[in-house]
Amino acid sequence: MDQLDKQTRTELEAAAFRRLLKHLDDNRDVQNIDLMILADFCRNCLSKWLVTAAEERHVELDLESAREHVYGMPYSEWKANQPPATEEQLKALEARQRAKEKPSS
Repeated sequence: MDQLDKQTRTELEAAAFRRLLKHLDDNRDVQNIDLMILADFCRNCLSKWLVTAAEERHVELDLESAREHVYGMPYSEWKANQPPATEEQLKALEARQRAKEKPSS
């Protein structure tokens, strides 16, 4: 990627991000907690990262608009259609968070 000019690199990264959003949209059965357990990020993280990127560029973008872009629907609609996290998921997330807190040797 280092050999690419800045414009091409930005275009490729943007295309990959759009593909990631489509992949998440095509796999709505994957809950945010599942993503957090496995990858330590979720759709909400992507939304917040978009807002941060906008702020860094002095562009106005509110969190709800970013969420709607990432989720492909209003966040309230997404949340209403998601089953509650299971006890197993909550325990797995807690274990993941505890593991992150441990200093590595």
